[in-house]
Amino acid sequence: MAASFSLDDVPVTVPHDLSQDELHSFKPFTTWIETLKRSLRLQENTSHPFHADPYALRSITVQSIDRFGGGRLGFVKLSANVATSSGETLPASALLRGPSVAMLVMLIPDDAPGDDERHVVLTVQPRIPAGSLGFVELPAGMVDDAGDFRGVAAKEIEEELGIRIREDELTCLSELAAPAEESAEGLATAMFPSAGGCDEHITIYSHERRIPRAQLKDWSGRLTGLRSHGEKITLKVVPMRDLWREGARDAKCLAAVALWEGLRRERKV
Repeated sequence: MAASFSLDDVPVTVPHDLSQDELHSFKPFTTWIETLKRSLRLQENTSHPFHADPYALRSITVQSIDRFGGGRLGFVKLSANVATSSGETLPASALLRGPSVAMLVMLIPDDAPGDDERHVVLTVQPRIPAGSLGFVELPAGMVDDAGDFRGVAAKEIEEELGIRIREDELTCLSELAAPAEESAEGLATAMFPSAGGCDEHITIYSHERRIPRAQLKDWSGRLTGLRSHGEKITLKVVPMRDLWREGARDAKCLAAVALWEGLRRERKV
């Protein structure tokens, strides 16, 4: 059976196994609804294209949930009724899972003159939602409720690549590429890979270091990842010039290439 309650005068319906308190403490949900309401308030401005007949959040129905180990709430699938007073509606089904980080780790052989020869570390691992047991992508990880983006990025690099780095050695490409004018909606400074159906946004970091050339071969094909978390990862090292092709199926990878090349043209990295 479903349960219902009101959230700031908005009716919310949830499955029987999800409590009101648990939903309120799920940060992806609170972030989503706060951002949406902030955006809806912008319609009060007479210059807003929807000002004459503004949209409002009428109701929310949580359709299903997934839990991680220990019963912790992981994913929330919901449908929202966002409509005008005249009855026009917007598509409003969403999978809420929260933010992630991705890492562009560039390796420069120590015998290479200058820094023009770069190699990038990719991971090859099962991604069942994509129907793949060998999906090629940039290293990435989900951000927990603490919101420690740099800490998560550094931890993922160590767990997946075996490189221990300090957080201050990471460069946030997303922040460097942010528009000069902040979003009035308060959107995260990140890449949204599927804004039509998912709240996930990915902050992209980079790190580069010189290593012995022989180590490049040692890393390629190395098995890594936390087996206790179901991670079965193989590392793949590719030349930077081929990264756009090698990671062409991975939105994180293509975004990282675009950010890094754009920032490099502007001499920001």
